[in-house]
Order: sequence, then structure tokens, then C-alpha cells
Amino acid sequence: MKKCQVGPETVRMIELGHPWVIADRYTKQWPSGDSGELIALVDDKKNFLATALYDPSDRIVARVLDRNKIQLTDAWFEKKLLQAKQLRQHAQLFETDAFRWLNGEGDELPGVTIDCYGDYLMLQLYTSAWDVHLGPLTTAIKKVFHPGGIYRKLRPQETRALEAKKRTKEYSRLISGNLAPVPLQVLENGLSYFVDLREGLNTGLFPDQRRNRQELMTRVNGKRVLNLFAFTGAFSVAAAVAGAQKVTSIDVSAKYLDIARENFSINRINPKRHEFIVGDVFVELAKMQAKQRSFDVILFDPPSFSTTSKSRFSTHGGTSKLVEATLPLLESGGLLISSSNHQKVSMEDYVKELRRGALRFGNDLKILFTSGQSEDFPCSVSFPEGRYLKFVISVKADS
Repeated sequence: MKKCQVGPETVRMIELGHPWVIADRYTKQWPSGDSGELIALVDDKKNFLATALYDPSDRIVARVLDRNKIQLTDAWFEKKLLQAKQLRQHAQLFETDAFRWLNGEGDELPGVTIDCYGDYLMLQLYTSAWDVHLGPLTTAIKKVFHPGGIYRKLRPQETRALEAKKRTKEYSRLISGNLAPVPLQVLENGLSYFVDLREGLNTGLFPDQRRNRQELMTRVNGKRVLNLFAFTGAFSVAAAVAGAQKVTSIDVSAKYLDIARENFSINRINPKRHEFIVGDVFVELAKMQAKQRSFDVILFDPPSFSTTSKSRFSTHGGTSKLVEATLPLLESGGLLISSSNHQKVSMEDYVKELRRGALRFGNDLKILFTSGQSEDFPCSVSFPEGRYLKFVISVKADS
């Protein structure tokens, strides 16, 4: 195992429990090696610090696997997976078969996630360095979880460019077991949703919002709800099932809204009693304001990046613009439910975005509730990057 010296700042981060080594002037002096190779991280006195997975082409040049010297065997992977499985006893997965079994750094297996969709698993690799070890990892997955099939999906850094080019066929492939039905029907909090494990960056359902959908359901009975960036309608379905008077869903993709209608139907909710609008969110909001439409609850959970050339959304700046554009449509005392999965934006900075938008509109928002991802997405206190999801429920102050 090659010895690779890290700088004093990285030594401090490793000692604090952070799992990433970011490329710097020290890593540039490392001996050449192959992606997926195990290396020994050492300090300036050559004292051993940790065993790490090497990825020379990535900004995260090494991922810490263990503070001891190890080999990546079936047994090592099995131990990690069993620990993750045991931790899920805290996740309250009632009437749910769509959730996360393994959350990368949060389960001490950096760069790897495993999502459960019924009898099938989606193994996501955030570095190609893991490909070298796919054999023992897959063997351990089958032994611990006994899935009907395992899909592998590489989540490269250049996802924005790949998604824009619609190169979806490159993302996912079956590596073990049987093909999943298309679409595959799964259960979350007793509600049914369709997912597709074959193509695209996403399956059609984001399990990290599971508990937040539960929270939404306690607040929408009899309300008029507007869901922006509705995607396949998971929040819209939750609102309709919980007794919302009418749910209006807006998304730029007609394909996603067609799936949303199907999700309404399989939950015995007539989609014709609700509204689905294909269009750019900001354009549609302007149209609604001109028609003096109003809502009791407005929800937005935008993608972390836009995949259309017409509308580029970013959390920085974009969130405040959304707040400014939605508040004219929200009744006084109405709820603004906002969310972001942008990893580089803290909750504190996100709230500042909400404040900026409210001030531009000339009103105030009072925060009632905040949360992050559900319990099947654990993260270490030493890894703040793992606390990526921001979910805020605010009430619009009286004018």
C-alpha cells in the first residue's frame, strides 16, 4: 500500500472524522497510482492516519475508508452494510418500501449509496474508483439485503452536461438479478408512486423528502395548494390524499406531469379534479398574478440545477426571486413551504435567501418549522456536507 502524505490541515480534518481528502499541493506530490487503489494516508512524520480509496482524476482525490489498515473484502463490505441496516431501525419505515439503505459518508462508505425500491436496489457510485471493487461489494449487498435485482448508476461530476445532452442510457444498468417492472410501483407512507430504475439521473421519487411529505399532509386539509417544480408529483399526491381542496402542479416537463397524473390515479385521486400546468415556473407565476389567483399553501422544491436552456435556476439568487414571485399569490396567513438540496448552501444562508425575497416583496415571513432529510439519510457530525437538505415552512405575515 503506497504511503501518501497529507498536509497539516488535512491531518486535522481526518482526526476530526472528515472522510474527504481534497486535491492540493500535497496530493500533487503523491506517487502515481490507479483509480480504486487503496493508499495509506500519513502525516509529515510518516505516521499512519487512515486507509483511503484513491481517485487521482477527482477533486476528492481520496476517500477515507478506515482508520486502520484494511483490505476491501466481502466481509469488510458486509460489516458496513449490516451496520447501516441496523441503523435503519430508527427510520420509522411504516408502510414504506422506498428508502435509503446506505447513505455514503453517513454510513462510513464514502461515495456509495444504496436505495431500496420494493424488491430492487439502486447502487449509486459517486466515483468510478469503486468500480474496481464492484465484485465484493455486490456479493455483500446480495448477502445482506437479498434483493430481486441490483441496478448500478454512476453519478459523475458532469451531471449537468450529461443531463442537458439527454445521455440517459449511460447512467443505469442491471448488474445482478432480475429486471424491475417498468414502471415499478413502490410505497411511501402508505402512498403509491411509480418509479423507473432504468434511465435518467433520478428514478422519479426522492426518498429524502419522505418525512417532509408527512409534515405537509398535516397542514393542507381543505386548502388550495400550488406546487412549483412539481416533477412527478409526490408532494402533490400527498397534499391531495390529505384532503387539499385543489392542487395545482407546475413543471416544465410534460412527461413528468403525465407521471404525476398516474401517481394521482394509483392513489385513487381523480387527476381531473386538480390542475397540471406545463410551463416555466416564473412565467406561469406572472400569468397567475395577472389573473389575481391566490392559494393557501405554496410549495417549491426546485432542482439543484436547471436542465432547460430557457430557465436557469440556482439556489443562490433564485430562491429569493421565487419568494418574491410567489408571495403575491399567497393569502395572508398562508404557508410558504420551501426546500433546497443544494449542498453548498447552509440552512442559515438559505433563510437569508427567504428573507431577501420577502423584503423585496415588502412583507415578512415567520418560520414555523424546519427540517432536513429523513432518518434513512444519516450524516456524521464531522461531515457537514451531509446535511444538505433544507426544508422550511413559513407563514406569510398579514399585509
